[in-house]
Amino acid sequence: MQTKRIVITGGPGTGKTTIIDQLTASGYACMEEVSRQITLEAQNNGIDQLFIQDPINFSTQLAHGRARHFQQVEQMNQEVVFFDRGIPDVPAYLNFAKTTIPEEIRDLSTNLRYDIVFIVNPWKAIYTSDNERYESFDLALEIHQHLIDTYTSLHYNLIEIPFGDVTTRVNFIISCLKKENILQGQF
Repeated sequence: MQTKRIVITGGPGTGKTTIIDQLTASGYACMEEVSRQITLEAQNNGIDQLFIQDPINFSTQLAHGRARHFQQVEQMNQEVVFFDRGIPDVPAYLNFAKTTIPEEIRDLSTNLRYDIVFIVNPWKAIYTSDNERYESFDLALEIHQHLIDTYTSLHYNLIEIPFGDVTTRVNFIISCLKKENILQGQF
């Protein structure tokens, strides 16, 4: 069985992790976001926001973590595996930070290809910031555009997830995958 890799991306605070959590609770295999762990480890070492203080170090760690997740799928016996963000999110954030993208990150983004990418639009009604999410809603909008630009430049067709409660959003994703004959099982 060739496992399909499905990315759920979008700017910060758009509900991606809530969707991933619901997919996990529904029995689907999901790869969690790794950036929060990197941020927390840096904070434990006295660095408040590693991405701001050392974007290349943070982004390299992030790209490698996402590449490991990408490769772990090969050992899984699953129809689909969902990813809370994909490798192309890394250069998108570096573009947002106006930082040169290392060739290694460009190569990972180009060579490790996902099968489908869903994008969640910024939604002011649900947006909150926290200890790891420092961005304002306006910055979230700007990041979202960089995500669109980066994935599009890598020739991905982005599928927009509509606003709604988590059940509506997950049902939309599953419906799209069934229409594409990627999912055969029942939800």
